[in-house]
Amino acid sequence: MPDVAVVGSGPNGLAAAAVMARAGLSVEVFEAARSIGGGTRTSELMQPGHFHDVCSAVHPMALASPFFRAFELPRRIDLVTPELSFGSPLDDGRAALAYKSLDRTVMELGRDGPAYRRLMEPLVRNIDDVMDFTQNQLLRIPRNPLVALEYGLRTLEQGSGLWNARFREQLAPALLSGVAAHAISRLPSLAASGAGLMLGALGHATGWPIPRGGSATIAAALADDIRAHGGTIHTDTPIDRLEQLPATRATLLDVAPRGLVQMAHDSLPARYRRALEAFRYGNGSCKVDFILSGPVPWQARGLADAGTVHVGGTRAELARSENEVSAGRHPELPYVLVAQPSRFDSSRAPEGRHTLWTYCHVPAGSTEDMTGRITAQLERFAPGFRDLIVESHSMTAAQLSQYNRNYVGGDFSAGIMDVRGLVQKPVISPVPWRTPLLGVYLCSSSTPPGPGVTGMPGMHAAKYALKDMFRLPVPDLGIR
Repeated sequence: MPDVAVVGSGPNGLAAAAVMARAGLSVEVFEAARSIGGGTRTSELMQPGHFHDVCSAVHPMALASPFFRAFELPRRIDLVTPELSFGSPLDDGRAALAYKSLDRTVMELGRDGPAYRRLMEPLVRNIDDVMDFTQNQLLRIPRNPLVALEYGLRTLEQGSGLWNARFREQLAPALLSGVAAHAISRLPSLAASGAGLMLGALGHATGWPIPRGGSATIAAALADDIRAHGGTIHTDTPIDRLEQLPATRATLLDVAPRGLVQMAHDSLPARYRRALEAFRYGNGSCKVDFILSGPVPWQARGLADAGTVHVGGTRAELARSENEVSAGRHPELPYVLVAQPSRFDSSRAPEGRHTLWTYCHVPAGSTEDMTGRITAQLERFAPGFRDLIVESHSMTAAQLSQYNRNYVGGDFSAGIMDVRGLVQKPVISPVPWRTPLLGVYLCSSSTPPGPGVTGMPGMHAAKYALKDMFRLPVPDLGIR
């Protein structure tokens, strides 16, 4: 019998398995789907030779996550990091552009450039301390309290009615709102501003890398390491009950709280079960992938060089769109998150073709296909876009929920992004990865630090499993 069973082969489950296998334990991973990866899968969705990232595409955390840094991910896969991390177009043909170079970004933001520098520079300069604060359980003393305070004060400003106080023009606010809207939350809000400031700082400190060959290369690198250290991965093996697993000393579950309730039956203490049943999920997304006969014809200068584009217009327009979703409505002019992998990775499509990755936010459980509204938004800022569409493929929020059990209602963050949701993941506890069941740990994005391809929920859960059940330290994860 193995020492450890891991359910789910998303990046967090694989990270947990890699840590446990590196510690010298026998590990078995069980994945319900036919392929590993969860949120890091790449597929030929429409036509042969055209590769699309099914969920995540651009990875701001690949160079900054403490887990991936320890794992030495850049030495295992080829990461392409655009000099232009992200941008936000406006209707007048201009765009706010966030380069890796903070100096260049400030220079092109006009009158608001100095204000943007004052907001972001302390976070960029102290990015390691920002990551320490944001990638661990919040109920702890941060490594650098002063940086945590600076980050917190900026989060409060940009998450409140004061968010425009330091700005006079439209470019800088649009840039900040575009990245904050990743959080699928009201704008302004503390959760959105906190996520946006961290991601924005990473855009200047390390850039936003794109894996050459697709996001599946991240899962493959983790799987290779697990197997190299004696682990086994079973695909097409759904686990519906904990009793289906082999008898092990530790079980790590890359599942949403709802999944744990279903798997554990009545073995959970009533109070903990009620807390899991009360866990709140956020709104969903509608994802649309395109095959294009050419690159997106952005009207704004520079956007062709951006790995990620936040489409939606001004700060006010972006807030209106996100707040409509929060109110349970489908916005006519949605915020659209756009990634352009084939612009930087020629392996994604045959010569002369491009693949484009997009999604917009919708109410939880939505069955509405937003292809038309996403296309209209792209045409608005890239006239002629419609003429380049060869084929498209959409997944509604309801279909995303069917694709991955953790995406309840189409919520690929696996938990609502608000202040309460940041602390209650899934319960308020100094060690939220540990469950009341002996040897059973949660390691999904429903635990701290939350969503994103970071591997950190898996690493945290594995750390406590090693300590509690095996009296072992976290092993070295680097290439040997």
